[in-house]
Amino acid sequence: MRVIVVGAGIAGLSAARDLSLKGHRVTVLESSDRVGGKVRGESVAGQLVDVGAEAMLNRRPEGVALAREIGLEVVHPTDAKSSIWSRGSLRPIPRSIMGVPLDLAGLESSGLLSEETLEVVRREPTLPPADTDVDTSIGDLIAARFGDETADRLAEPLLAGVYAGHARSISVAAAAPQLFKLAERGSLLEAAAALPSSTVPVFAGIEGGMSRLPAALAEGLDVRFDVPVTKVTRTAQGFLVEAGDEAETADAVVVATPAPVAARLLASTAPSAARELAGIETASVAVVTFAFPDLPAALAGKSGFLVPPVEDCAIKASTFSFAKWAWVGERGHYLRTSIGRHGEPPSDDDDRLVADSLAALERIAGITAKPSDVHVQRWPDALPQYPVGHLDRVARIRGAVRGVPGLALAGASYDGVGIPATIGSGHRAANAIA
Repeated sequence: MRVIVVGAGIAGLSAARDLSLKGHRVTVLESSDRVGGKVRGESVAGQLVDVGAEAMLNRRPEGVALAREIGLEVVHPTDAKSSIWSRGSLRPIPRSIMGVPLDLAGLESSGLLSEETLEVVRREPTLPPADTDVDTSIGDLIAARFGDETADRLAEPLLAGVYAGHARSISVAAAAPQLFKLAERGSLLEAAAALPSSTVPVFAGIEGGMSRLPAALAEGLDVRFDVPVTKVTRTAQGFLVEAGDEAETADAVVVATPAPVAARLLASTAPSAARELAGIETASVAVVTFAFPDLPAALAGKSGFLVPPVEDCAIKASTFSFAKWAWVGERGHYLRTSIGRHGEPPSDDDDRLVADSLAALERIAGITAKPSDVHVQRWPDALPQYPVGHLDRVARIRGAVRGVPGLALAGASYDGVGIPATIGSGHRAANAIA
């Protein structure tokens, strides 16, 4: 069977690899000049470092399993700890699930919350079980049970790091279904505290950078670059995939692009799915990567910090890559900042992004050194948003796509934005086609 995969991000490459291993003839059409999508490496101060996704969940299996399968060395972060910038200080991040405290003593000692809010947290076990029959936002669920301050200063920065969204807009059912499972038992605090502890690292990376993953996935695949697909049409024989003045035919197609792009491609072939895809909103972000000749000794043992929106800071996070990843530390003093949330895109001025980042790093982390090199990476419409009702929208999209035999969708717009989730979506699309 002849299959065309539109998009050479992690999801598209995963689907293409699966289909190739099953014996199908697969061609991947990519609009840019490289594979990887938002997994990308660039040279900064003479060293290749990640300027997009730099880690993946280790406790979800698809990412680490695939990396090992294709011969890449999986590594884990060092013991360096991250913090939250709150009320003028860097405060340790207490253990939590999306902002639901796992360790009350740790939360109390962190200084993150006021005593008034801590008292609200302590009283949470007296509340009735949450209504899990109706979807709600993570921020609203946490605020209702643990107070607004817990949502604003704990859940908000954690979710901004993953979704570049806002806690009071992101669906519990779509983004944190485990919270609903815990809420069914009654007290979230007690249910979370009863969870067994794990020594398995939460995150994993690739020795030498996550950008090695798409490069290895693409080996042996027929990937064609600078081919911006403009339309996918169902024909009596299969599909016609158009890219400018050129067209390819296929028996099946996997559309592994961001939702807004998929909506345009499928406007005539699956109009109801296209309308739903067009309704998926996205967040644009920028990652600014710095190389420094040296950094304050006080940063040793710290892997970075998150910034709640209530702090009114130009950046939302910084990762001290040199301390978080041993392989990066061997290459130099690299760190990065992240800017932009849903509805709050980063400035169009690169110089301003750099200046704002340096000002925040000086104020929060005491970094006054002049960087030896800087790289600004923009990710427009990079992160799909999962608002309340997202799962219903995805169900409608999939229902419409099932009416077009030979068509499948993959990517971060459906079941998760992380690398393992997008790999899983690629596996799902390949199975649907096969």
